Amino acid sequence: MIELRKVSKIYELGGEKINALDNVSLNVDNGDFLAIMGPSGSGKSTLANIIGGLDSPDSGQVIVDDENIADMNDKKLSNYRNKKVGFIFQSFNLQPTLTAVENVSIPLLFAGIPPGQRKKRAVQCLKAVGLENRLNHKPGQLSGGQRQRVCIARALVNQPSIIIADEPTGNLDSKKGGEVVALLKSLNRQEKITLVVITHDRSVADEAREVLTMKDGRLT
Repeated sequence: MIELRKVSKIYELGGEKINALDNVSLNVDNGDFLAIMGPSGSGKSTLANIIGGLDSPDSGQVIVDDENIADMNDKKLSNYRNKKVGFIFQSFNLQPTLTAVENVSIPLLFAGIPPGQRKKRAVQCLKAVGLENRLNHKPGQLSGGQRQRVCIARALVNQPSIIIADEPTGNLDSKKGGEVVALLKSLNRQEKITLVVITHDRSVADEAREVLTMKDGRLT
């Protein structure tokens, strides 16, 4: 489903060139649960952003469902992100003035889904992550674990085939983090969603089917 072929990405920082990704090749099977580990600056978040279409490589190919997303223009990349990929972030990235339902509905708004359908699908996804009693709560009224569940519901709402989670337990205690990982693992198994998780946490990686480690922009 996902294949990277000799992908490289270089950033300039203070006049110095940094190889965020250095000739990386890998395959991720449909429905797989892949964890990517490594120290800060190893390139793991850059790798996830390139798979998710948030960033583009300087060289190499990123093949998803037989399409090279590295060659897509901005419009096609936006469509790819909206329809095929769900994102979960460590910092939640929720709108503080919106309710849980409204936050989850945002991707549907960009997809052009009518308002009535948006609310119905958002409610369904929030129920799926156990937040049926928090539909109209704003982020400030939710615990960290509940906010991350809202993020998971938002990632699911457009029925993506891929979910990319960047340090999804980074702001949670071990108990809440374990609950979030269990939920992601369940979605991976039941919905056959391809799950790519970036993490520093070995206990999170241990739940994956495959673990890759990065250092200095390379898979080790």
